[in-house]
Amino acid sequence: HMSDDVVLVERPAEAVALIRINRPAALNALNNEVSTLLVRHMTELSREQGLRCLVITGNEKAFAAGADIREMADLSSIETIQRGTFKLWGAISGCPKPVIAAVSGFALGGGCELAMTCDIIIAGESAKFGQPEVKIGIIPGGGGTQRLPRAVGKYKAMRYLLTGDLFGARDAFQMGLVSEVVPDAEVEKR
Repeated sequence: HMSDDVVLVERPAEAVALIRINRPAALNALNNEVSTLLVRHMTELSREQGLRCLVITGNEKAFAAGADIREMADLSSIETIQRGTFKLWGAISGCPKPVIAAVSGFALGGGCELAMTCDIIIAGESAKFGQPEVKIGIIPGGGGTQRLPRAVGKYKAMRYLLTGDLFGARDAFQMGLVSEVVPDAEVEKR
């Protein structure tokens, strides 16, 4: 059964909804449960009349540290495609309201892809981005191979996709991946 507390909805200001991924012990890894709840909240909130903006965030240690590898280990390629993550990208890109990723800590793999699906990315100074999938012998499966080159250009993207190296908020900003870099304490206040 689902424990709804792995994704929380908060109301930090009038006309703003904040969706918080809340699996701190797993660095907010995007398992099927998290993805399914994110889709549910995104869909409900995108219909809400008075809402002007949605914010997706995690905690200070991690925005989201990718797909849950343990959960994916036994899946066939068809099952992988049917996982909630793909529905999630559609729910975000189809949202009629602006969606902001408020990134603190790690945004890796599926977490980086989640941020790239949003309209605006606000990053704390110590945020770390990356598509480290190559290090375990797979490619980014959630759109990273397309979204990262579109955001930063082919040659910078290839460097990070082929090495799996992480990069910080300032580099992400200079490459054009991040909209604004703010002090860590202000990530959610923007």
